[in-house]
Amino acid sequence: MPSLSVWEKESFFAPADIVIAGSGLVGLWSALYLKRRQPSLQITIVERGLIPTGASTRNAGFACFGSLTELLADIRNIGEDKMLELVAMRHKGLKRIRKTFRDKDIGYQQLGGYELLSPSGKGTSGTADAATSPDLTDSHELRSAIDRLNRTLKKITGEQKTFRLQNEKIGKFGFAGVQYLIENPIEGQLHSGKLCQALLRLVQSMGVTVLNNIDISGFEKVNGHLLLHSQHPFPLIASQLLVCTNAFARQLIPQLDVTPARGQILVTSPIDNLPFKGTFHYDEGYYYFRNLGDRVLLGGARNRAFEAETTTDMTFTDIIQQELERFLREVVLPGRQYTIENRWAGIMGMGGEKMPIVRAVNDHVFCAVRMHGMGVALAPVIGEQVASLLTGKS
Repeated sequence: MPSLSVWEKESFFAPADIVIAGSGLVGLWSALYLKRRQPSLQITIVERGLIPTGASTRNAGFACFGSLTELLADIRNIGEDKMLELVAMRHKGLKRIRKTFRDKDIGYQQLGGYELLSPSGKGTSGTADAATSPDLTDSHELRSAIDRLNRTLKKITGEQKTFRLQNEKIGKFGFAGVQYLIENPIEGQLHSGKLCQALLRLVQSMGVTVLNNIDISGFEKVNGHLLLHSQHPFPLIASQLLVCTNAFARQLIPQLDVTPARGQILVTSPIDNLPFKGTFHYDEGYYYFRNLGDRVLLGGARNRAFEAETTTDMTFTDIIQQELERFLREVVLPGRQYTIENRWAGIMGMGGEKMPIVRAVNDHVFCAVRMHGMGVALAPVIGEQVASLLTGKS
């Protein structure tokens, strides 16, 4: 690469107050709230790809805060208080998205969400007490679990019935092998690419610089500032570094409890008279599908090969794609004619704990990572937390 001109040094590559590594949803929302808190901040976002590389533009476009069985599993694994804290953050984040952008600009539609439960009790696991691990194959226990969770969630959602049984829609939707259908009418869907584009335009209009094709490989503190090293022959200079690379964060901060988790997705051809619209969950959220106009987007099944899917490799694999096709053929679209038109994979950030990590690594380096597959909903709230952390304003 040729040397930088004086114009480039004093504009695109000028020393920044804050450099944000990662131009995905968390990085963009963080930049937005930082500029709102302190408009004079010089902020540069650097992205290793041509566009956000990870999960922000490679997810399923769900605007949700968790299915019934996922929330019951969370109660079992992390306790009710932490489950409610996460749901509140996600619900608040989804409201922030719609307050910031017009629905039509981000492809938002509130078509409701559903969870499918099979006669085999798919979606239950563990051996905790009945309050956290009810037998969801039993109609009475299922209804009791729904009622208990609805009472708990009312203070967050404002709904008397966040979840409700809608078994009469199973036949209407054409599903096979489904015993119960649980509806969440406040769940929505959006266009992940349009959301990222809208955020990008907004932060750039506020004076944030965004640089692509820069892969930060390391940093060092020199004379009170950070020199950020990349594949290019010049360093970037910053007072503070915020790492928002989620599943890839350990490349810069090795001690973080963040594990990559690949999510694979496929999309069908258009289907005549597609009988359902909305977002759908199965098996504690490990399987998920939605309508994409008159097509079906289906993703997940990583619980069929956890070890193999713990990777930053964005290729899709036969074992998962074949399982997704089986589920599509046998459960979602039995007897329907279609072809698979698109496949891809994205990388989520998981860890030993489900709460996101938002903290200072040292006086100059901070991180906001480990979204556990809920980055769409969490990112606006995480961005506000980041702004408070870096500016010292609550």
